[in-house]
Amino acid sequence: MRIEQLEYVAAVTQYGSVRRASEQLHVSQPAVSEGIRKLERELGVTLLDRSRAGSKISLAGRELIQPIVDILESVGRLRTAAGDQLATRRLVRVGTVNAGTASLALPAIRAFTGEHPGSSVEIRNLQQEEIQLALMEGSLDVGLINLLDGDDLPPELEADRLLVGRPVAVVPAAHALAAADEVTTDDLRAERFVAMRAGYLMYRFAHRLFGPDLPAEWHATDGAEMGKMMVAEGIGLTILPDYSVTGDPLERAGLIVTRPLAGDRTTLTLAAVHRRQSRVPAAVRDFLGHLREQAEDGAPSRVRESS
Repeated sequence: MRIEQLEYVAAVTQYGSVRRASEQLHVSQPAVSEGIRKLERELGVTLLDRSRAGSKISLAGRELIQPIVDILESVGRLRTAAGDQLATRRLVRVGTVNAGTASLALPAIRAFTGEHPGSSVEIRNLQQEEIQLALMEGSLDVGLINLLDGDDLPPELEADRLLVGRPVAVVPAAHALAAADEVTTDDLRAERFVAMRAGYLMYRFAHRLFGPDLPAEWHATDGAEMGKMMVAEGIGLTILPDYSVTGDPLERAGLIVTRPLAGDRTTLTLAAVHRRQSRVPAAVRDFLGHLREQAEDGAPSRVRESS
């Protein structure tokens, strides 16, 4: 049983249908329906009356709604208390996708710990869905994630937009395409390709870019850092956000270069995400401030703004 499943049931009760609940929660309708189905199987109770006209809360669901609301209110009080406790200590737990580690997270950690002696930071490299789930569950304080055009966050989370860039082809400096003004999709299809594994944003983008006609030679890896090393070793080419490559040690050493993707106007955003709460703990607030400062100081040519 998950807290969001209870939130789905409460929202369907409040708004009268799965469709309206999904709109208010900013969660897809299939996700709401599947979450409630799993809860029904676990409880052995039918919570929704389903028909061709839609789904509404069942009689059994209405009988359970008060205990569900009581649980959600208790969880809210627990999160508030946990936030108060966290405010008294100088620990920040950070989850980051690989693309954010070198350019923002590490300099921000250095600045944060230098300003606050005795503070500590726990940093974990995770996939985006893992970061969002950990933030909602309270096991992370800050997440660094990439967002594609049109991506929505769960309503429990809010984001500061740090860097805005574009996907680029990453090629070895000695490769023939390194001299090209731009790289086409067909150019990439003709090469060995290094993709991010399923669960990473750039996996979604690569499949959007190539469609059903994927490169014949397709390698997969966990995260941008290994992807860049594979490119430097000549194992293949890859696609990454430009801000994850600019200033990278491999780029500074002249081993890899980036080239624009021909005809592509996709926007990628690196965002700092944290849980919505009435009082953000001081340590978390200070760390977010250092992330913003690093974004402003380290990426003058890109958009930095809060959302």
